[in-house]
Amino acid sequence: MASRVQHSLQFQRTTFTSFFFSSSSSSSFPKSINKTQINLRSKWCSSSASRRSRAALYCTCSSSSSSTDLNSAAVTTKDDQFVLTTPLYYVNAPPHMGSAYSTIAADAIARYQRLIGKKVIFITGTDEHGEKIATAAAACGSTPSDHCDTISQSYRALWKDLDISHDKFIRTTDPKHEAIVEEFYSKVLANGDIYQADYEGLYCINCEEYKDEKELLENNCCPMHLKPCVSRKEDNYFFALSKYQKKLEDILENNPDFVQNWIKTGLKDFSISRASVDWGIRVPNDPKQTIYVWFDALLGYISALSQDQEQPSLQTAISSGWPASLHLIGKDILRFHAVYWPAMLMSAGLSLPNTVFGHGFLTKDGMKMGKSLGNTLEPNELVHRFGPDAVRYFFLREVEFGNDGDYSEERFINIVNAHLANTIGNLLNRTLGLLKKNCQSTLVADSSDAAEGTEFKNTVEKLVEKSKVQYESLQLSSACESVMEIGNAGNLYIDARAPWSLFKEGGASFNSAAKDLVLILEAMRIIAVALSPVTPNLCLKIYRQLGYTDEHFHAATWSDTKWGGLKAGQVMAPPNPIFARIETVTEAEGGPTVPAMEKKVSKKKEKSPRSQSAYDPFNCTSLRRIHANKQNHINRTIASISRTFHPNLPADSTRAMKTTDSRTAKTELIPIPGPGESFFPAFIQQSERILDKGLPVLPPYPI
Repeated sequence: MASRVQHSLQFQRTTFTSFFFSSSSSSSFPKSINKTQINLRSKWCSSSASRRSRAALYCTCSSSSSSTDLNSAAVTTKDDQFVLTTPLYYVNAPPHMGSAYSTIAADAIARYQRLIGKKVIFITGTDEHGEKIATAAAACGSTPSDHCDTISQSYRALWKDLDISHDKFIRTTDPKHEAIVEEFYSKVLANGDIYQADYEGLYCINCEEYKDEKELLENNCCPMHLKPCVSRKEDNYFFALSKYQKKLEDILENNPDFVQNWIKTGLKDFSISRASVDWGIRVPNDPKQTIYVWFDALLGYISALSQDQEQPSLQTAISSGWPASLHLIGKDILRFHAVYWPAMLMSAGLSLPNTVFGHGFLTKDGMKMGKSLGNTLEPNELVHRFGPDAVRYFFLREVEFGNDGDYSEERFINIVNAHLANTIGNLLNRTLGLLKKNCQSTLVADSSDAAEGTEFKNTVEKLVEKSKVQYESLQLSSACESVMEIGNAGNLYIDARAPWSLFKEGGASFNSAAKDLVLILEAMRIIAVALSPVTPNLCLKIYRQLGYTDEHFHAATWSDTKWGGLKAGQVMAPPNPIFARIETVTEAEGGPTVPAMEKKVSKKKEKSPRSQSAYDPFNCTSLRRIHANKQNHINRTIASISRTFHPNLPADSTRAMKTTDSRTAKTELIPIPGPGESFFPAFIQQSERILDKGLPVLPPYPI
């Protein structure tokens, strides 16, 4: 039995932001700490004035002193295995959008790792013990067990709807988990790191932890939950966190002040049991106490590795995949993963996880979400309205991983329509339409042969390699952008080449147009592989349109992004829209202001180049500087704009070019000259700015 002392806890206030911690050592940390120095490099960064600054931390286990930039730091793994975890989600309430975001991001990472040949073990699950669970169950008139069953199942159902490809789903009420927690507790106890003590203090039921009076608001309210803490005196068991003060300082030697100071003020031992909580795992040899929910839940990352047919043991679980390659968490639980968890593992003589990454929070329309504000974002509703691909793409593309991110329905619809329906969907549909009309849906050449003499292939290959580096370094938003650039390049290419006109000319022009279609379809095949971690269902539809089976798609690897997959004689499927554009029904049209998925797609003939423009930038999803320098783009843009002016337009009519920033979805009007007016320098400067930023441009219109 642990020794008994009188104990008083003092908790320090701290604020954590995004934390990126990794150790590439595969051996047990306590044995290797003297063999290597773990250096922590930090980089303060701010993506823009409108985004919050963040502290991103990257720590590598290395004998050298070279620093590593976060933005170029790939997650390291042992051999060909990649073990990835989300938090185990607390089942006091159904899943919210923050939980969905964490899991969507983890799924994209897992799918990418599978593409590059890693043996992935993707772990998620539910944390089901603690006083808050019992309270929530009682409020619903249910037992804790039944309540956990219901909420845990709601997580499983949502993950299915979101196309989450997890390999393990662990519940902390699972008997194998309880067995491993008890064994781990016994190892830490045997190491002399658990002792018994009396404690009296203020306790937050929602946080499930004791609070220092200094960090509380008026009336002893928790600053997180805004509810009064209760005075509690009880007999607890404590983990000797203070024993690992020096080791944690050594690990975090170069940590920024906001973490280093929190540790150097003195780590205090923390309570790992509750005498007043009945719903939990019993403390070995003391059934009157239950194990603290965080000491219990963190071990779910290990117990999930146990095979169902095995007699659960810590050793068999560890041998099945520990240490984890990546813990993906929200920044609100960094303290438990960056301080408590490493100390617990060191006490038990186990290896530390390779990487812990804390992502930001989500807001809605610029405001923190909350039930009291009436602005919660329900993931079930979102996925049922728009589908999994739209939800996955928006949050991974628009929220820079590691930063806080904002959701607005207007921006959601604008981004999804512009990128998935237009850039990708429309390009594929009209290319297949031309192929069916002119080539009986059959490719006339190998894609490798069709690319000879063009720069298009090189452009695609560079963007694919760029996206690979970004996936490796967890820059999911940038990876999406790079893959979407392939679609933008395809749109620019087909508009510049105008194959619909070349087909009419016949002869060599006909053959050239047919090869152009092969190039675009090869690019679409590559997009289907490279974007599949983000939008798996959409990419499967692309593969089907290209004449492949589902088995071909599921067997694809990252090597299939190499140019040359499509061969002469391959027959494509008839064109069928792969993503329905989201239409907004307005009150002016006599309906509610809610988005509706467009079911019918009108069949329109390809317009001649003269009905648009020779370069036609306004019918592309975005303007990009590809294959030409900036000044040529400006000159051709100006010429295109001037051709759209009607000669009889009234002189006092004002015209403007409407642009939409693909990142912020904010629309602005840029005045352009009317008939007979000169293209003044200010307009040319505006054009340069548009081309530099790659802003999507719509046709000029009178206002």
